Amino acid sequence: MTAPARPSFVGYRFPAEVISQAVWLYFRFPLSLRMVEEMLAFRGIVVSHETLRQWGRKFGQAFANQIRRRLPRAGDKWHLDEVVLKINGVTHWLWRAVDQAGMVLDVLVQNRRRG
Repeated sequence: MTAPARPSFVGYRFPAEVISQAVWLYFRFPLSLRMVEEMLAFRGIVVSHETLRQWGRKFGQAFANQIRRRLPRAGDKWHLDEVVLKINGVTHWLWRAVDQAGMVLDVLVQNRRRG
């Protein structure tokens, strides 16, 4: 099996480590581009949120694929939880699929029970 191609950072003003860190922060955590911009500014790196957006468009898919590959895999045994909730006085059903390690596989909320 061949290793995935590494993105080329040739021609960019910032070093590959800065670009990689910025794109990783944006895709790994629920941060806005402006929050990543502020985090880099705190470390003395002045870069605009528009530049971060362009980096994300160019390099983001490769980073997202790497992060996704590192996530734990779902187990082979799982079960379905059903909970009845009231949201603003309306009854809803919450369904959760959970594997044997406790990792939530999927969540569904419905306003009526479907069998």
